[in-house]
Amino acid sequence: MQYKNYLCRKRARFDGISGQVNIPYGTALICQDGFLMHQNKPLCGITSQNAYDFFSQNDDGMGRERGDLVGRILSKLQKRDAGYQARWNKVWEDSRCQKYKRPEHEDHWIWNFDFYNGPVEDLRYIAALIGA
Repeated sequence: MQYKNYLCRKRARFDGISGQVNIPYGTALICQDGFLMHQNKPLCGITSQNAYDFFSQNDDGMGRERGDLVGRILSKLQKRDAGYQARWNKVWEDSRCQKYKRPEHEDHWIWNFDFYNGPVEDLRYIAALIGA
């Protein structure tokens, strides 16, 4: 599926395809030919780490919540406290989470494109699963 509308889910500061960018939270962007565009200039590829780190799909009008959930999930899973391994075990064991794991990494979890653009209901489920 090709999404067209995106929101900046947190301030984006990075070297983009067209140079240095500084995009405020909540800024609307579009996807064109596989690239996120801002002010008619390409920023990054839609499947790039910059796209995953800063932008959320908004075709359904749920971009702000999607971005918030993705951020909370990632933050909770990165927290190295006593519950770190237990949270990751829940993700690894959950069949609903499995569709969001990149299959080419058998022994390491890397979220795929579908996670960053996932249905808000699935992201709410994952957040609740790990207590995010």
